[in-house]
Amino acid sequence: MREGEASDTVDGRLAARLGSLRAEHGWSLDELARRTGVSRSTLSRLERGELSPTTAVLGQLCTVYGRTMSRLLREVETEPPQLVPAARQPVWRDDRAGFVRRSVSPPHAGLRAEVIEGTLDAGADIAYEDAPVPGVEQHIWVLEGAVQITVDGTVHTVREGDCLRFRLYGPSHFHCPGPLPARYALMIVLP
Repeated sequence: MREGEASDTVDGRLAARLGSLRAEHGWSLDELARRTGVSRSTLSRLERGELSPTTAVLGQLCTVYGRTMSRLLREVETEPPQLVPAARQPVWRDDRAGFVRRSVSPPHAGLRAEVIEGTLDAGADIAYEDAPVPGVEQHIWVLEGAVQITVDGTVHTVREGDCLRFRLYGPSHFHCPGPLPARYALMIVLP
């Protein structure tokens, strides 16, 4: 990546924001590595924009910074308009995990709720070690396929048309058992 290009992409702005968050907290890379369990070298590469974070790593970073993933991604996007045409909804991909995340209604200052569209490939498996914001309310409505969601140690199989709602205080786990991909709407409401 040439100098100046990084700040022109979502990944580049995300890298810069991750570096500024660490600086705001006054943490060294070693301290952040200790808090997240992510290696110092990986964190350094993320902040330099040499590596795009996986969903799991981004989830760990959001947890230590006390942010939802949507809020962090919003911080690197321009101010969203009230109407967000489908073609302009920010999309973030983790091809290694088989996960695509579309911010259908990007979060906005002063509002507590947002809508996300998630797509998991068949066999995709994503674990979040902790709630990004303790007590965050989530409603997951499966639009296609099925997703197994583990919350508070209980596995819920959520099929097409079903909706699961909960407040998240600890780890969670998403698994698409297949054979088809799963697509779902996630409504997030901050406490």
